[in-house]
Amino acid sequence: MMTDPIADMLTRIRNASMVKKAEIVLPLSKLKLEIAKIMEKEGWVGQTEVIKGDNQSKNKSAAFDRLRIVLKYNEERQPRISSLKRISKPGARVYVGKNSLPRVLNNIGVAIISTPKGLMTNREARKNQLGGEVICEIY
Repeated sequence: MMTDPIADMLTRIRNASMVKKAEIVLPLSKLKLEIAKIMEKEGWVGQTEVIKGDNQSKNKSAAFDRLRIVLKYNEERQPRISSLKRISKPGARVYVGKNSLPRVLNNIGVAIISTPKGLMTNREARKNQLGGEVICEIY
C-alpha cells in the first residue's frame, strides 16, 4: 500500500534521470498526469502520454492505464532537472496564501501549486491571485 503516490512519481523521475534513462512508465492518476503536463509545458521533461490499459492481458498490472514520461537531457547528457522536491506531504500539508507564494531559485525553478482553479505553477498562481497547497518544487 503506497501512502504518497506523488512522492513515488517524483522519486522515479529523479532516479531515472540519474541513470540517464530515456523514459519512465508509472501508474496513472489524474493528479500525476496534471503534474506531468505542467512539467512538460515548463520544459522540464519531454513528452508525456497516457498508455491505455489492456483488459484482455493476463498481466494484472497491464490492465490499468499508465503514464509515460520522456525525460530531457542537455547536450552534455546532464539531466534537465537538477532538483525535484516534494513539499507538501500527506502528514504535513503546506499551504500558502496568494501573497506568500514561493519563489524557487530566483524564479529559475517552478513550484507546482494546487489551487481552487486546479494545478498551476507558482507564476500562474501569482498572476491569478490564488493561494493553495504547494505540491513540489523543480529546478
